[in-house]
Amino acid sequence: MRKSRLDLYEYQIQCYSVNTLVIGSGAAALNAAVSLHSLGQDDIMIVTSGWGEGTSNNAGSDKQTYYKLSLSGREPDSVQRMAGDLFGGKCMHGDIALCEAQGSVRAFMNLVNLGVPFPHDKFGSWVGYKTDHDPRARATSAGPYTSQMMFKVLASEVKKRNIEVLDQHHVVALLTGADRSSVVGALAINTNRNDPEGSFVLFNTTNIILGTGGPGDIYEDSVYPVSQTGSDGMAFAAGATGQNLTETQFGIASTGFRWNLSGSYQQVIPRYFSKDNNSDIEHEFLNEHFPDYKSITGAIFLKGYQWPFDVEKIANHGSSLIDVLVYREKKEKDRKVFIDYRRNLTWNGDGEFHPDKLDDTVRNYLEKSGSLQESPVKRLMAINAPAFRLFRDHGIDLEAEPVEVAVCAQHSNGGLKGNIWWESDLKHLFPVGEINGSHGVKRPGGSALNAGQVGSFRAAQFISAKYREEPPAEDKFLADAYADIKEKLEMAKKWLSRGKRNDTREIINEIRKRMSACAAIIRNAEDTAEAAAEAESLFESLPERLGASNVHNLKECFIAYDNCLSHLLWLKAINTYIRKGGRSRGSYIVTSTKGTWPGNLAGGKTLTGLCRYNRKVEKGILEINYRGGKAVTRIADVRGIPGQDLWFEIVWREYLEDNSIRY
Repeated sequence: MRKSRLDLYEYQIQCYSVNTLVIGSGAAALNAAVSLHSLGQDDIMIVTSGWGEGTSNNAGSDKQTYYKLSLSGREPDSVQRMAGDLFGGKCMHGDIALCEAQGSVRAFMNLVNLGVPFPHDKFGSWVGYKTDHDPRARATSAGPYTSQMMFKVLASEVKKRNIEVLDQHHVVALLTGADRSSVVGALAINTNRNDPEGSFVLFNTTNIILGTGGPGDIYEDSVYPVSQTGSDGMAFAAGATGQNLTETQFGIASTGFRWNLSGSYQQVIPRYFSKDNNSDIEHEFLNEHFPDYKSITGAIFLKGYQWPFDVEKIANHGSSLIDVLVYREKKEKDRKVFIDYRRNLTWNGDGEFHPDKLDDTVRNYLEKSGSLQESPVKRLMAINAPAFRLFRDHGIDLEAEPVEVAVCAQHSNGGLKGNIWWESDLKHLFPVGEINGSHGVKRPGGSALNAGQVGSFRAAQFISAKYREEPPAEDKFLADAYADIKEKLEMAKKWLSRGKRNDTREIINEIRKRMSACAAIIRNAEDTAEAAAEAESLFESLPERLGASNVHNLKECFIAYDNCLSHLLWLKAINTYIRKGGRSRGSYIVTSTKGTWPGNLAGGKTLTGLCRYNRKVEKGILEINYRGGKAVTRIADVRGIPGQDLWFEIVWREYLEDNSIRY
């Protein structure tokens, strides 16, 4: 790595020249850095806006899931089976699915060897269970904080290897060469500085690994940690292509302390209720839509296994009917919605818990788990005490107070396009983790953690084999990146000349409200078209609206700019999908016209017939690109799972030639 100071405009700017810059400090980003180092590539630098502030270190559930190939039990499994199940989630390329399946055991065992305490029995069987959209028991967990444990062991490994970390440096732009076909560097703000004009830092790079997580800041109802802002807009501005932006995953989560209420939180059958503003009257609104005690308790129980909202699980009083009803209470009736672990649900005036009236599956599960106690909170403490303590550790006593909830954005199954080595169509840019849109409509719970580990290792493999060269001399770098650097520095100079404005927070709130209103679980062409037009107008006005007086104000301006472009492309993609004939699927219902809800929600028969159907649109992957100030979409065919010639001598020969690192 080289350090230099460059005179640029009226600024003196620190410049780092490094083979690979890793942006982000989540589990995927850290694994990329550690993997590169283990492969002999030590010219690495990690830059992060805030060490440990991302989703990996701040998110989880009752027992946060890691998805991998089955490593126990009698039920047969294989790489091809796992790839087929990933691919069967729709709108995922088969070669990517094969890579994620093939790499899952290696990635999992790497975490085990680093110290993540995944459970096994005395014979060494890595036990598993079924999770969302998972036909086999491939899921495992180290508890509520699985991804946090992953972060901690990988962070320790970064420290052991003396990989350089620049903390409190917020990257504001990816820099491209003159032909706009590859990244050549990045521009950041050092938020440790007091003088904003002296806060800019340049990175002259051969490669950039982008591990900044999903678009956590663009939804009002969100379970992402507050510190998770995302950086998709920065990549789109540089020319990277996005895919599957239509496919965000939503689920019921607590909103004060942001946490997924999946698994045990639902399996103990808590009580749902809502309240009008300035009223103490409690409405047990679920009761109006379920025919009997068995069906309502069964749906709540299944919400644990089937946590993400799924349009196919509304019919016949399915578990996702609960999501719709929670959403309607909050959005249409303007009520606050709560989950109560203190009391059982009331049915026909009876607030007792009746194990004998439960569905056989529910009763057997609770009985076998030793959790047939008289209240939801006691059942929770019996079945999963850490899940109870987690809330207490965050100042919430489930024995004393209910938890306010909403249907929240939880994960983006779409993001940036990447190949089988996780390289973007913008060369030398490798999006890893959630920002890589490798999954489409449905993904098994926990597969995102697997994808982040597999993808980051494969990116490291490719870089160490093909892209090891040093970055160019600083004068060549400046010549290549001049236009991008100038644009961002002039933008910053304009904002600083105005001083701080209140517009920044207002703009971010406007973005969040628009996305939660038009791009959550209920969508239609009219609303999304209006929202996209509003988003475009907002983005065009941003350079003239924002202002800053210090480094942190300046960072907020760039975050607002990034999120505004992100939400514009999300809305454009969603509207294109609906307008071209895309139907309800995955985690959203598409309605025919503005303000029209599907009839017979419990029956769900109308859900797939609400608008015209275009098979190509629904079967293909919607890609979107932003260049020249315009968003351009296309429907790409899904690549199938490749046929493999696994004859040993052939594979061995190819491996000896180039370690099988090929485009």
